[in-house]
Amino acid sequence: MRFTSAAISLAPPTTDSSMMVSGQGLNACTDSDWASDVNTRWSTSGFFVKLAGGLISWTTKAQKTVALSSTEAEYMALSDCSRQVVWMHTLMGELGYSLKPIPICGDNQGSIFIASNPVTERRSKHIDIRYHYVREVISRKYARVFFINGDQNPADMFTKNLGSVKFLKYRGELGLEFLE
Repeated sequence: MRFTSAAISLAPPTTDSSMMVSGQGLNACTDSDWASDVNTRWSTSGFFVKLAGGLISWTTKAQKTVALSSTEAEYMALSDCSRQVVWMHTLMGELGYSLKPIPICGDNQGSIFIASNPVTERRSKHIDIRYHYVREVISRKYARVFFINGDQNPADMFTKNLGSVKFLKYRGELGLEFLE
């Protein structure tokens, strides 16, 4: 328990997204692959949550509805990730830890803008209400959303077929290795 307490206090005070993926504190990354299923045109969502550099939660799954744009697909993935982050925030609170907003990194500026600005625009009115949950998560300060360049987003590993260079890079960042 002492290790967990020390790790949680290392939450990064910066907005530098590369630091958030580096393994300090509790953080998350999310990604989607728009219309990746050729039969249904459903997108794939993926995210992970790390604590002190160790992967503690991850998910990859097909989205339940067709996204009309890559921004909508990323927004849906961000909403899924925010539910897990709230659960982690609540769990840590029950264990007696007081947390700052948990950083969530995403690689789509449009989805981050929609999540951070509760104004409904003409271009986002069609998005299902349940995906706007992420706005409440941000307003209650459970999480903060940050942009990370798409070529630096380790959550790509959960949504796309990667070349060996990127696969090995992200595998190392997530602390995964094959034992021989």
